[in-house]
Amino acid sequence: MKAIIYTEYGAPDVLRMTEVNKPTPKDNELLIKIHATTVTATEATFRRGEPLIARLFTGLTKPKNTRLGEELAGEVEAVGQNVTRFKKGDQVFGTAGPTFGANAEYICIPEDGVLAHKPTNTSYEEAAASVDGVLTALPFLRDTGNIQSGQKVLINGASGSVGAAAVQLAKVFGAEVTGVCSTSNVELVKSLGADKVIDYTQQDFTQSGETYDLIFDTVGKTSFARCKNILKPNGIFLEAAINGLSILPQVLWTSKFSSKKVKIAATGLRPEAERQKDLVFLKELMEAGQVKPVIDRRYRLEEIAEAHRYVDTGRKKGNVVITVAHQNNGY
Repeated sequence: MKAIIYTEYGAPDVLRMTEVNKPTPKDNELLIKIHATTVTATEATFRRGEPLIARLFTGLTKPKNTRLGEELAGEVEAVGQNVTRFKKGDQVFGTAGPTFGANAEYICIPEDGVLAHKPTNTSYEEAAASVDGVLTALPFLRDTGNIQSGQKVLINGASGSVGAAAVQLAKVFGAEVTGVCSTSNVELVKSLGADKVIDYTQQDFTQSGETYDLIFDTVGKTSFARCKNILKPNGIFLEAAINGLSILPQVLWTSKFSSKKVKIAATGLRPEAERQKDLVFLKELMEAGQVKPVIDRRYRLEEIAEAHRYVDTGRKKGNVVITVAHQNNGY
């Protein structure tokens, strides 16, 4: 089967398509024929090996894991003898797990991994594109931020994968949502349900005169110091894009000495059972029309280096999808 591998850090050209053995499912695994996957900002970071702190997880001098690809949607081709949740022919979506590997034609995943039946009203591409953003934004808002109905919430980076998910989820929880994005994305963020949208090229949101219960920085482009004055008493600043260790002292200091808190969350390291429940919740939200996927561009598997080049620009809207096989839309 075809798969994308990389054996050194660097520009997108380090990615190459190669032939590898098609996996065989173990007794507790599913063999999934992948129809769609994505390229996330996290994967681009892993590929670059920058910032250097990322190498604590990926390997100091070269990648420990030579495969990328986290989100996926596809069809169950075979199941191990102990599998009971899924059967051959089921359409599924979810994540590849801690070792990645979804940038390929096939993958084996344990049935108790982060998998669920695909929403009935979405294509494979739409399903794959929805996973990472929601599984990141949901625990930040619901668990770390303890979002409540009626609160005022500001989402910085509201047009990205995590930001677009956060806007929609905050509305599901009954919050009043302000999204911050660039001029070209204002209409998109409005369409996601934001009550107000601030164009950061025209206005500094920290000078708007508004105060917020939650500020969720999804892109690492602001700071607690900048936002402290627009947080309400007992307000929380959530940071998803951790570019270094400098935020950790702020988390510790505010936890002890400030009514306004800085909080972070390792959403990808949560127990798989919890992430699986969130995936089922996402399926229900999508089938109810409360969360819709945002797809910026689509590429074929053999064009994955070009997809990474686009993600590296930092200007993607929502998600970049990789179509792995030619098929109908999967409805």
